[in-house]
Parts: sequence; structure tokens; C-alpha cells
Amino acid sequence: MNHDSLERTKNPISSGKEYTCPMHPEIVRSMPGSCPICGMALEPKIDLGREESSELKEMTFKFWVCLVLTIPLLVISMAGSLLPLSPKANIWIQAFLAAPIAFWGGSSFFTRGWRSLVNRSLNMFTLISMGIGAAYLYSMIAVFWPSLFSGSFQVANQGLHVYFEAASVITLLVILGQVLELRAREKTSHAIRALLNLAPKMTRIILTDKSEKDIPLEEVKKGDTLRVRPGEKVPTDGMILEGTGLIDESMITGEPFPVSKREGDKVTGATLNENGSFIMRAEKVGHDTLLARIVQMVSEAQRSHAPIQKLADVVSSYFVPIVLAVSIFTFLIWSLLGFSLSLALINAVSVLIIACPCALGLATPMSIMVGVGRGALAGILIKNAEALEIMSKVDTIVVDKTGTLTEGKPTLTSVLSIGEKGEDEILQLAASLEAASEHSLGTPIVSKAQEKGLSLLSMEDFKNRSGKGITGKIAGKTVAIGNQKLFADLQVDLTFALEKSEHLRLQGQTVLFLSIDGKVSGVLSVSDVIKASTKEAIQMLHQDGLRIVMLTGDNKSTAEAIGKELGIDEIIAEVLPEDKNKVIKDLQKEGRIVAMAGDGINDAPALSEANVGIAMGTGTDIAIESAGITLLKGDLRGIARARKLSLATMRNIRQNLWFAFLYNTLGVPIAAGVFYPLFGILLSPIIASAAMTFSSISVITNALRLKKTKL
Repeated sequence: MNHDSLERTKNPISSGKEYTCPMHPEIVRSMPGSCPICGMALEPKIDLGREESSELKEMTFKFWVCLVLTIPLLVISMAGSLLPLSPKANIWIQAFLAAPIAFWGGSSFFTRGWRSLVNRSLNMFTLISMGIGAAYLYSMIAVFWPSLFSGSFQVANQGLHVYFEAASVITLLVILGQVLELRAREKTSHAIRALLNLAPKMTRIILTDKSEKDIPLEEVKKGDTLRVRPGEKVPTDGMILEGTGLIDESMITGEPFPVSKREGDKVTGATLNENGSFIMRAEKVGHDTLLARIVQMVSEAQRSHAPIQKLADVVSSYFVPIVLAVSIFTFLIWSLLGFSLSLALINAVSVLIIACPCALGLATPMSIMVGVGRGALAGILIKNAEALEIMSKVDTIVVDKTGTLTEGKPTLTSVLSIGEKGEDEILQLAASLEAASEHSLGTPIVSKAQEKGLSLLSMEDFKNRSGKGITGKIAGKTVAIGNQKLFADLQVDLTFALEKSEHLRLQGQTVLFLSIDGKVSGVLSVSDVIKASTKEAIQMLHQDGLRIVMLTGDNKSTAEAIGKELGIDEIIAEVLPEDKNKVIKDLQKEGRIVAMAGDGINDAPALSEANVGIAMGTGTDIAIESAGITLLKGDLRGIARARKLSLATMRNIRQNLWFAFLYNTLGVPIAAGVFYPLFGILLSPIIASAAMTFSSISVITNALRLKKTKL
């Protein structure tokens, strides 16, 4: 069947529309509606693939329009009698200019404020909408019924003073704060969008009739055969079927040196083929590619809430009602003391505006967003804010051996014959069994047998004993290969074999025994090279005061040899996969905060059980899904970097929260007029709004400093 006649399903990295709550971004729905927590209308979720969000465009447009209207409004209100306008015309022009600013520019504030009242979930928009509304409504009442405010402040030749300019400037400044916040969020996602754009737009497919043509990347399906030429980017995740390539994987691993790839090797979408040409099979497309998963993980992490956010949420839930009460109390006190209704109302509005917890609401999310983005640039993928926060509290690092401390590419180093069978026969039997196994230790045995030209024998009654070994029948004989635990279960005596292989274990090699019909016939040893960066990583972690525990299913002698070489604090060996999470629990019962680093399927339960799971990016998908943090480079030094980032982020959040709390604590009494009797200090709503905006800008600026954190 010709490829052209096949119906192709597009696989864009981001398809369909999602809606999220502005106040609770963890709420995501596929249809419009209301937030189940606060009742606010769900808004379209920002798409990282677009250059600029529609929300940012809308708010920026509103800001410029409101600015254009506010400038003449301020000139008219401040110039007063200097302009050739009658007092009545002056007031009506102000009202006319202020109306679109307050009710069009600030429409979203009123909508959110109203919903917060209806749903009894008071927030910063409650205060903003009430402040703007009170200033404008007071001014309109003063225009139509000035007698209600007899004795209030009068302006020469103009009658009662109005606050259209206050309502307008407050709206403008709040919109400015929103624009700055949205722009800051856009900046934190810029690197991720740039990464997303690394994927090629077109790719060359080899059709079933052997002809070739270029097609859009989104039309590629799993199983398609693709050609990658020199200088082209790898279109999607897959495996090389034919040819070779020199691949620049720096966009994933951060390593500057290209990696040589050949038949059977995996390649990652969006990496660059610097030299060579090859044919590959597409194995993961669209949402399933590593690149798409990186974008998704970072996006979700930036929207997630850290546990420390609960502190801000709890404070805000009490703070807003208290501020409303203080505002009402301020109005009543100033009125009862004989001051004008105008002054009493303006002080009450000032309390509402300056107490707006914008800075408090931004304190944690902004730091999380910037911190997660910074980690992504350094090859540290953080799944959620909770993992980022807890990482700063970790005091114990548990590491798997194979693929974490070592390269995860074992090689067969020796074959010893014990009995009548020769070494080649031992190797042939072992390879015939291991060919049906998925364990990493079986691969080098099978490869060595094939290299020697040994044919694999037919086998039946295959049984895999997790964490121990495998058994099967070859030519009517029961053959077993595995570790000491397997042979203890089979009640096979290993005394002589253990003596013959002791020197191999002391060298850090993994020893496997082979028996035929219940009698040990051979010993095979496999070694896995320690990663070049592992020793430095252990030193970095020790310098941070962390305790390092190696957890492995390998035998004790081998584990101790490697542990001694690396300077690991505690070694727990011969652990079955199902028991790894029990070890994590035991450490937690001792009061330890545990991070577990691993890369295999058998590590997934322990990664989930740990306070923070850390997966090697070179490991299995299930390990990555079970972990809170993924190190794309597969380098343990990433743990030290992740902890440094966590500490910096949490320090930044505490600075933001401290500033926001201090600002609101000091600002409210000043706006209420507590210092007026002693110092004559009062705040106008305009000054209060400017101060509120400045506090938000300060929090955003402080959070953006995380982008410069050296990892």
C-alpha cells in the first residue's frame, strides 16, 4: 500500500484548548466553566508554543489605551482653573475619560471581585474592585448630589473635589502590575519555547515503495521510516536502522561534544546530526517525545504550588476580610470624629488599595516559575513545586548502583569453568538463557556469545526470578544463572564457586553463577564502569553535609568494593527490587528526609516512596514518571545542582513573603490615618496604588534574580 494513501493523524505537541483558574492554576479543564475552589471563570491556558499569550496582548493593549486617556485626565484635574473650561465642563470631561479606564480597563478586576464576593472567596481583586468602584462612585454621587457632602473639601471655583483621576490611576497601575507579571511569566517560559522550536518543521520519509518525500513533522506516525542527512535535525525519538551519525545532543544533555551513533542506537528528536547519514524508525511522536515531555513537565511544574504557598494562602484568607473590616472601621471613625465624608471615604479607599495582597500572591509562584525555568536550562527537570521545596530539606541521598553510579553499560569480563564444560559451552548456555531476559546484565553475555560466533540454543520452561536470576531447560537439562539468592532457593552448593570468584567480587565485578541439573558448572563476571563524574558528585554532596547510601541488588563484596572506592557512607546490598522501598521507609522512620536516585523499572517504587525521587534522564520511562526531579544528563552532580537551586529558590520565596508581609503590615495603619494626629501623614488612593504596584514589582524583580543563579 502506497504511503500517500494512508490517512495520517497529526501529532502536534500541544493540541486542543485548556482552561485554568487565574487564582488556582492547578485547576485545568478542557471546557470553559467555573473554578470549583473559588468560583472564578476559567480562562484559556497559556500555550508555551506561542510567542506571546493572548492575555498579555490584551492587558498590554488596555494599558496603552488607559495611559492615553489618563494623561489628559490628570492634566485637566490638576490644572483646574488654568484651563479655558467651565467647572462643570471640567468635571464632566473627567467623568467621560475615567469611565472607559475604570470599567473597560478594569473590567476583569470587577468581574473577579464580584465572583469572589458571590463565592465567599475573598482575594486581592475584592480589594481592587472595591477601591476603584468606591472612588468612581463617590465622584459621580458628588457630581449629581453635592449637597450630600456639605462641609467636605472644596476646590476653588470648582465646588466639591472629585476622584476620577484616582480611580483611573489606580486602574492604570494595577493593569501595569498585571502586564509586568505576565511579561515575567513569559520570560521564564522563553527558554522552553525556544527549546520547543528546535524541532524541525519538515522531515524526509521513506515510503513503502522505497521512494522518499518531505512531509510536515506533525504527520509522522509511530513506526515510520525516516532519513536524516548531514546537518539535519533528528525529527523525532527513535532508533537507527541503518547508517551512522555524529549527533550533537547538547540541547538535551548540555554536553558540548557530539556523540557517535550507529545501528541500534537511540536518537532524540531535535538533536543535530553534524555528520553522517542514517535511516531511523520513529518510535515516539508528538506528545510522547522527550522534547514534548520536557515542555509539559516544566509547564506543569511552573503552575504547581509549593507547600510554603499554603502559608500565603492561609494568611490571605484571613487578611482580606480583616482589611475590609479595617476599611469600614476607618470610614466610621473619621466620620464620627467630625471629618468630612469625602476624607473618610478616601482614607477607607486608601486602606483597600494599599492592603491589596498582590505582592503576597506573587511571592511564591514567581519564584517557583523562575526556579523551574532555570533548572530546565541546566538539564534539571522539576516535575512539581513540592519536589523543589523538599529538596532543600533533604539530608540523605540514596543511590542505585547500575546506571546511576555506573555507566549502566556492563561488559563481560571473564568466564570461568568449574567442572566438565568448557568456557565457550558455559558462555553458550548462559547466552541462550539470557537472550530471553530483559536484565541489563544479560546483554553483554549475549553480545559476547554472538561476537564469538556461538549459536543460541533453543530453550523452554523459562522462568524469571526477580532480583535473583533465571532458569530454563536446554536440551532436556535444567540450567540456571543468577546470584547467590537464586542458588540458595535452588539448594545448590556454591562453596567452591564462591572461593574461585572471591577475587572478582573484591575488584567490584558482579558475579553470576551457572548450574546444570543442580550442579555449579561455571562463573561469569560482569563489570560496569563508574561514571567519570560520580566521584566528584559524591564529594560535592558530602560538602553539602548529605549522607549517601548505596542501595543495590548486587552482592555485598562487589557493592563494598565500589562503595569504598567512591567514599559512600553506607552500603545496603543484595536488596530485592520489591524491598527497595522498604529501605526508604526505614530511613524515613529514623527521621531522615530522603532523596532517591535511580534509573530502572525496579527503582520506580522506591522513587515514589522517597521524599524526592530523582531519575536519571538516561533511564527508563517509568523511572522518570515516578520521580519528582529528572537529571537529563544522567549525571549525579545534577543532584548537588538541584539542591543548590532548591535552596536558592526557597530563600528567594522567604524574602518575597517577608517583604509582602512587612509591606502590608506597615501600609494599612498608615493608610487608615493612624499617624495623622501625630505627624499629619495621610495617603491618597493614588499614592497607595503606586505603593502597591511598587511592592509587586519588587517581588517580581527579586524572583527574576534566580535566573542568574550559578549551578
